[in-house]
Amino acid sequence: MIGLTLESIGPRARLGELCRVHRSGNGPLLAEVTGFRDGRTLLTPLGDPAGVSPGNLVDATETVLGVLVGPGLLGRVLDGLGQPIDGEGPLNTVAWRPIEAPAPAAMERPPIDQHLATGVRAIDGALTCGAGQRMGIFAGSGVGKSTLLGMMARYTGAEINVIGLIGERGREVREFLERDLGEEGRRRSVVVAATSDQPALIRIKAAMVATAIAEYFRDL
Repeated sequence: MIGLTLESIGPRARLGELCRVHRSGNGPLLAEVTGFRDGRTLLTPLGDPAGVSPGNLVDATETVLGVLVGPGLLGRVLDGLGQPIDGEGPLNTVAWRPIEAPAPAAMERPPIDQHLATGVRAIDGALTCGAGQRMGIFAGSGVGKSTLLGMMARYTGAEINVIGLIGERGREVREFLERDLGEEGRRRSVVVAATSDQPALIRIKAAMVATAIAEYFRDL
């Protein structure tokens, strides 16, 4: 192991496939195949690599990283790999979806011709948003981005919100849920949280997990 990269002699696996590293005294560690070098497989762990040592067995799962989806995700809070962290029990899901999927073809995308009410008068009056449009909110820390997102989640005309909290400080996640989102907004939202103290790869995967969940609801 060098830095955050594991080198393994085998198994036969393809790029992006998940493998299990069987550690001594710890449960199996999931790792993603990120490359190959000199006949060895390069893996990036999806979690704390504590307990990994030379000679640990590595086997392939023959699957890629995915997320369980379904209407039962509404109101739930998930970690960067799509696992529940809200203490409300197992997820009630109906399907499995890979976190990477091809984008819709250009001719399959409908035109943006409907107004999406955000419930924030300043935005609806001066910066009208369309259903299906991308927009960004850029500002320094502590100026109200999370508060604005919470207002939009509570009052928007959208039926479902999928919110990714990527790189937030740990205490800010609960503050957002209780203060900014509130019970009303949380009932029709799915929140994926990967805080700043988690590995960079987990934060990247969290954004992809949130996107995969949003795509599931888009396709219903």
